[in-house]
Amino acid sequence: MQIYLSRPDITEKEIEAVCAVLRGPDLALGPKLVEFELDFAEYVGAKRAVTVNSGTSGLFLCLTALGIGPGDEVITTPFTFVASATSIMMAGARPVFVDIDPASLNIDPANIESAITEKTKAILPVEVFGNPAGLDNICEIAAKHDLAIIEDSCEALGSALNGKKAGTFGTMGVFAFYPNKQITTGEGGMIVTDDDSLADICVSLRNQGRSKNAGRPAHERLGYNFRLSDINCALGIVQLSRIDEIKAKRRQVAEWYMEMLADDDRLTVPGEPPGCDMSWFVFVVRLTTEGFTVELRDRILRQMASRNIQVGNYFPPVHLQPFIAEQFGCNRGDFPVAESVSERTIALPFHNNLPKDQVATVCETLKQLLSG
Repeated sequence: MQIYLSRPDITEKEIEAVCAVLRGPDLALGPKLVEFELDFAEYVGAKRAVTVNSGTSGLFLCLTALGIGPGDEVITTPFTFVASATSIMMAGARPVFVDIDPASLNIDPANIESAITEKTKAILPVEVFGNPAGLDNICEIAAKHDLAIIEDSCEALGSALNGKKAGTFGTMGVFAFYPNKQITTGEGGMIVTDDDSLADICVSLRNQGRSKNAGRPAHERLGYNFRLSDINCALGIVQLSRIDEIKAKRRQVAEWYMEMLADDDRLTVPGEPPGCDMSWFVFVVRLTTEGFTVELRDRILRQMASRNIQVGNYFPPVHLQPFIAEQFGCNRGDFPVAESVSERTIALPFHNNLPKDQVATVCETLKQLLSG
């Protein structure tokens, strides 16, 4: 029996919605795109939502719409999926990394101001694993220094901090819909903002630079083909309508893990921070620092895989990826908290329909390997 790291949750409703689009005339730039954007904006509490073909594209378009480019700096975290940083590089700007808070694993607000220079144009915080802790403090810093916030909420759909939904703290926010996310469109993403001008620029940028009201030949800026088809949008509409159900399923799996692993002092087990309504993206435990090495962690990953349990090492430090380290002169030791955390993480199987007996098998296997 294979225990999968992640699995999408697709019902007959999603299949029927996709088939209905395939039977009709509008496969792209049709009514389902508009419906998905309106539904999404209403759910998160934003004025506008703009579909794109990935979260990476969304981050890049936000940076571009804000006029960020060569010579500019954007502060972000080294503990994230690499696209948070590479989207900044795609725009021609420089990612400036700031170490993370050891509890939330998000960028540490206490370290941000020392990284701000005259070249800093924005902060790109990430709600790592769906955790929005610290976003309110980052907003205060950004306001103090007149900086834009591009909120990477690609892992946090449905999360909230003190009642405010993830994605709506910043100038712009971005979500992603890869199959391991809370909802999926196969591939896809969404930009949200309360600024009509920025939203209109993103609509143009995703569609080859066409102006809002122009005919097909009119292009007013350099643009891209970052559109999301109505096929994908139809899938997203149904998935979004199930978000409360999906959140509840994922919370149940997270609670099973917490119950089964809470008494093991060899592990740091994630929880829900005060004021946070967590929409669980993944369930990542950490080996305690005493007596554990990255070599041991990697051996456990291999041993669990050999027992048909898929696991992952979320996340390798972004600043130590070879091409980034070479381009920006990053070295091991630059961000010790992120590096220490990265060497000890184990992402356990996690998805909506993971049964309790499989959670128990994962936990028992992990404990056995730690003892061995």
